[in-house]
Amino acid sequence: MSTLATQAPPRTLLERSIDMLACSYCGADLDFQGESALRCRGCARSFNIDNGIPQLFAPNDPEAQKGDVTDIVKSFYEENPFPNYDDIDSEQTLLEKARRGMFARLLDEQIPQGAAVLEVGCGTGQLTNFLGMHYNRRVFGSDMCLHSLRLANGFRSRCRIKNAGFVQMNLFRPAFKHEAFDLVVSNGVLHHTADPYGAFKSISRLVKPNGIIIIGLYNKIGRLTTDFRRFLFRATKDKLAFLDAHMRNKNYNADRKRAWFYDQYKHPHESKHTYSELLDWYESNGFEYLSSIPKIDPGPFTDEEKLFEPHDKGTKFTRWMTEVEMLLSGGADGALYIMIGRKKKT
Repeated sequence: MSTLATQAPPRTLLERSIDMLACSYCGADLDFQGESALRCRGCARSFNIDNGIPQLFAPNDPEAQKGDVTDIVKSFYEENPFPNYDDIDSEQTLLEKARRGMFARLLDEQIPQGAAVLEVGCGTGQLTNFLGMHYNRRVFGSDMCLHSLRLANGFRSRCRIKNAGFVQMNLFRPAFKHEAFDLVVSNGVLHHTADPYGAFKSISRLVKPNGIIIIGLYNKIGRLTTDFRRFLFRATKDKLAFLDAHMRNKNYNADRKRAWFYDQYKHPHESKHTYSELLDWYESNGFEYLSSIPKIDPGPFTDEEKLFEPHDKGTKFTRWMTEVEMLLSGGADGALYIMIGRKKKT
């Protein structure tokens, strides 16, 4: 019988999940090449591991990367990581912040035991780290920006969050196998790509049959308030930035305000989408509608909502009315809305 002194250290999430990863160029299996690299069994490419972060990013078009939207957005977030960790210094403070947000708390409570989760476009990884605190779960965060991932992984390492891990990848060329995850979430990401629908199709293939996908997009109607403020800020050289409530929040320090302002008003590329459009994406790719935030069906969103149970998807008119209500309420939080669906069994 081995003693504590001779037992091998517990394996990292990456080591436990190597069979889920795939080469972002050819899709073949990956193997460890020493402690600091991965090697593809198919095309024999090697990928560096940066302090536990596999660098599996593959450009959309290696021959014409300059000027590509993916490259432009990647550069933007390398300089402006979002969100930042200015008010989070421990596992406890992250727990407290996440649980103040109703969606994150409900998601954490309702994800099935033993689920494999992927957050696509995780930024600095706050949601990934929060969900990874659960003992019986595997949670990966992926992003194309190594700077953001280093912030995420640094927090994970300091707080010893064993069930979270991070991977650098391009969502158009995923570094995971098809149908590898029980839940894929991408909140506030696809509208910053050149082809949001193509991005959706790409990451939807990573969801297992009967698995869940969660997508958050800027709403076409609700975001008109943000568009108007952006125009005013540009015309006044940002002198009217106080018109955004986040910029007046006394609990935010300067770095947090800057991160929000740049993400909302200085971003180099964004698109906007209706509820009906996203619903069409779901249904065209074999997903059934479950729920949304804000809700389409009557009644407020409460702390007892069942995220993964079917709700009424409404009609084009009721979905439009939900979007008008978002506009009339001032386009809160940038008029981001979330839709949840389940992949049908074939």
